[in-house]
Amino acid sequence: MRRYAYAIPYWLWIGLFVVAPIILIIYYSFFDIEGHFSLVNYQTFFTPVYLRMTVNSFWYAFLITACSLLIAYPTAYLLTKTKHKQLWLLLIILPTWVNLLLKAYAFLGLFGTYGAVNALFETIGIGTKQLLFTDFSFVFVSVYIFIPFMILPIFNALEKLNPSLIDASRDLGASEWTTFRRVIFPLTLDGVKAGCQAVFIPSLSLFMLTRLIAGNRVITLGTAVEQHFLVTQNWGMGATIAVFLMIAMAGIMALTGNRKWGVRQ
Repeated sequence: MRRYAYAIPYWLWIGLFVVAPIILIIYYSFFDIEGHFSLVNYQTFFTPVYLRMTVNSFWYAFLITACSLLIAYPTAYLLTKTKHKQLWLLLIILPTWVNLLLKAYAFLGLFGTYGAVNALFETIGIGTKQLLFTDFSFVFVSVYIFIPFMILPIFNALEKLNPSLIDASRDLGASEWTTFRRVIFPLTLDGVKAGCQAVFIPSLSLFMLTRLIAGNRVITLGTAVEQHFLVTQNWGMGATIAVFLMIAMAGIMALTGNRKWGVRQ
């Protein structure tokens, strides 16, 4: 009985800060802007405007996740081979301690017309370029912000990898590429999936960077939620979009759930 008593604070926390907010969001999604019970918000979500916004959100989340993975996997692999791996790992984690808004404003200065990057371009003869308020700047800054969350699980998976399996693969005549493809990558896939979850899910609902870095040229579902709750005061529509975001996130977590992977025969 005492064992169950210890679980009471946990279940209270889950109930108050996870279950209750989800129920409130679903409840508000059934009310229109005038407070009347209605399904109009769900009908509106399936119009071309919101469907295009949904496609954009998934596309940018995919780009951010793919770019993060392409950079993070080699980085994590090299980290496992370095002498002072914990120090390098700490340096990668440090930027996550800085407030997101401060990092966004830092890039506003770097990518601005008179910023450091354009100053470098002027020096080498390229000339001033429009870097801010572009798709490139949005994806670049997003990758910078999320990449530590991709590196960490992959690094942990690589650290747990039994080196004798790699040695056995090479002893059997496998090339470096074959060893990576048939041994290293399958055995670290759980880390890759965890990293993709940690990047893709929050990327779906980005809104601050779309405003500050992309200048609202990139419109995602996260941007729409912010607008409906803070500007138009249409809480029902904002809650409806949030419901679909939760469904999408749950689906992604189900698809990338942990499974046991072994060396392919």
